[in-house]
Amino acid sequence: MPKNDKQDGYYKEDILKVGFDLEEKNRSGSYLQIDHSVLAEKSNLEDIEILNTVDALKKYDWLKDYWWKAVSPDKDEYTKEVDINQNYGYFIHVKPGAKVEFPIQSCLFVSKESTHQNVHNIIIVEEGAEVHVITGCSALHGVNNAFHIGVSEIYIKKGAKLTFTMIHLWGPEIFVRPRTGVIIEENGIYLSNYICMNPVKDLQMSPVTYCGKNATALYQTVLYASEDSNMDVGSVIYLNGENSKTEVVSRTVARDDSEATVRGTIIGKNKKIKGHLECRGLMLSDNAIIHAIPELRAETADADLSHEAAVGKISEEEIEYLMSRGLNKEEAASVIVRGFLNIDIKDLPKQLEEEIQKKIDISMAGI
Repeated sequence: MPKNDKQDGYYKEDILKVGFDLEEKNRSGSYLQIDHSVLAEKSNLEDIEILNTVDALKKYDWLKDYWWKAVSPDKDEYTKEVDINQNYGYFIHVKPGAKVEFPIQSCLFVSKESTHQNVHNIIIVEEGAEVHVITGCSALHGVNNAFHIGVSEIYIKKGAKLTFTMIHLWGPEIFVRPRTGVIIEENGIYLSNYICMNPVKDLQMSPVTYCGKNATALYQTVLYASEDSNMDVGSVIYLNGENSKTEVVSRTVARDDSEATVRGTIIGKNKKIKGHLECRGLMLSDNAIIHAIPELRAETADADLSHEAAVGKISEEEIEYLMSRGLNKEEAASVIVRGFLNIDIKDLPKQLEEEIQKKIDISMAGI
């Protein structure tokens, strides 16, 4: 990895918090972009290629067949802006049949006030390949006024598997607009983990996934909305192929003057499809707001779609039970919230696990 004193010192702590290891321990490759500059694009395996998307388009004519195919440049004002004024983004290509043991890591980082970062990312996992990509999007501590737009197009070929873990760690005055499209071919598997534990001024994202025959899509989301954050996070899954299936699970905690909207939409369009939505929210203050909006649409009589949604506060009975076991009130609340947010995510970096637990402990103060 390229190194300098500023990166190692000033940036390192914030980059580590989103799971990016500058030493590349147990990593199969890395992509690091700070503001509009690419600092690292490196693969440690022959079966993986990592470039910025500007250079990748120049290198491969065939990449145009994937460019703006999973997401339309006319989707909204934000995709249009990336189409007109792109600031790089990563290209990750995993060759057919590759079984990648260690995750690939990427980081899209904002280091300066008033930065407007527009990235366009492409991931292609070829037939029969398996890989885990951990991507962290973050801003330098103290940077408040910034805007990040991230267009990501993900292609999972026949029989391939991608685990995609996205960690967001922004700032209380930063606007964030991810726009993601995922195409899963026959027998493909897509596992999506999304974590946002820090305040953000305005976050709006709703990845759209298209499932082919026998394809599987699993979404797991953990949100911790605090201060005056506005988070609007959802997912839309089209079960286009016969015997395709999906599960969408979200856990949301809201406190202070924050507002969190959690959406989930499943559209069943073929035979023997199956989908389930589970949206749960936990209120830690009277001023917070949680909207849980599940939506099911069956376009075939053979669809098996279900949902459950629940929003509430910490049970006094649970608090009293834990206090009877020797915990004080704050410790009891912390245990309950930890359990509520506990979604098992494979290969989560140790630094990130510690950061999540630290954030919960800090947030429990005063409950």
